[in-house]
Amino acid sequence: MGDTSKVLDDALKIVQEAIALDTEKKYPEALTKYRMAIERFIHVIRYEKTPKRKEVLEAKAVEYMERAEALKKMIDGASVPAPSGGDGGTAAAEGKSEGGDAEKTKLRGALAGAIVSEKPNVKWDDVAGLEGAKDALKEAVILPVKFPQLFTGKRRPWKGILMYGPPGTGKTYLAKAVATEADSTFFNVSSSDLVSKWQGESERLVRNLFEMARESKPAIIFIDEIDSLCSSRSDGENDSTRRIKTEFLVQMQGVGKGDLGVLVLGATNIPWGIDSAMRRRFEKRIYIPLPDDAARKVMFKVHLGDTESTLTDTDFDELARMSAGFSGSDISVMVREGLMEPVRKCQEAKFFRKEGGMYVPVNTYPACPRCPPNLSSAPAPKFKPCDACHAERRSLMEVPSDLLKVPVLTMDDFRDIVHKSKPSVGPGDLEEFVKWTAEFGEEGS
Repeated sequence: MGDTSKVLDDALKIVQEAIALDTEKKYPEALTKYRMAIERFIHVIRYEKTPKRKEVLEAKAVEYMERAEALKKMIDGASVPAPSGGDGGTAAAEGKSEGGDAEKTKLRGALAGAIVSEKPNVKWDDVAGLEGAKDALKEAVILPVKFPQLFTGKRRPWKGILMYGPPGTGKTYLAKAVATEADSTFFNVSSSDLVSKWQGESERLVRNLFEMARESKPAIIFIDEIDSLCSSRSDGENDSTRRIKTEFLVQMQGVGKGDLGVLVLGATNIPWGIDSAMRRRFEKRIYIPLPDDAARKVMFKVHLGDTESTLTDTDFDELARMSAGFSGSDISVMVREGLMEPVRKCQEAKFFRKEGGMYVPVNTYPACPRCPPNLSSAPAPKFKPCDACHAERRSLMEVPSDLLKVPVLTMDDFRDIVHKSKPSVGPGDLEEFVKWTAEFGEEGS
């Protein structure tokens, strides 16, 4: 079967090259690139198992086939216009001569990279706490697809959900869970995907994004840091920025567009910076707070994973209590810091003791309370850092790489780190979120 995700990435890259050549009126070279991309799309479609994603890929392949066929006819008929001087042809001019097909192909090619073709493998259970947020997302994403009979008559799934809260609380992680769990086409969009230096192109990118989502519904459009695109409108902003916001408002309103089956999922750290009209279009506004004790305990366990340690369930309870006020991102950093402690012990060690194997010491050394006795039945000795044994004086670099025994993580390794660490979110920041939630939002914990 091969690595289809790599083939798809290759196809999207070649399409971008084809569109660039097409825009520059290098039609023979563009035709060659379109054909190369189409071959790769066909390969991916052959092995794609998700019906909705397969439909999207097939639609794209058809678009590129149509453009390639148009180019071939132009080349065969010698009707390709000669390259003009000055600033050359633009996508808009090419769109007029070809009924807008070239421009649409170009815009959709630019957005193709936003489609998540490989699931991130984050399950609902991997998200600690946030039960309210998960329930709201299931109502909007999972249930309408699996049980459409629940949403008949006036009962409609949510069309817009805004997740907001301090940095590092799991908003993007929740979006990854949605992408994994939902049987929908997932568009992961950032401001860089939708902002163009060419006048009028940003609005067309926004329009094409929503058109692609409607064509491949059920679909989810996830926009991280949405405040960068839809901040409050002001008299001093330029026309281009205002037009992007206006297009977003029009598309999210979706009057007569048949938006049933399209969810816009936004995330932001500064909800008060979002335009009031855009805020209204997010029907559900869910506060993603700092994790509580139970969630922090789970996070410590998840981030530690299967690394060997002596930590008990009581130790994890203590770590959860000690880390009050820390975000999920802060805890991730602390655990990574703790995981480095055995490395530092090895680097700082001046003495290493052999454990296991058929090792017989030349001299007799004092017994070490931290180390077990040598075992003569072990197949090969290992070197373990120990500052009380004085078995052999040597540095880490003098220990054979395959004979080093990594020290086991202990509670002491984490206790010092938690005491030294500072939370990334201050009390003043939390007050702002609490105030905004009381006015416009709802709790997601």
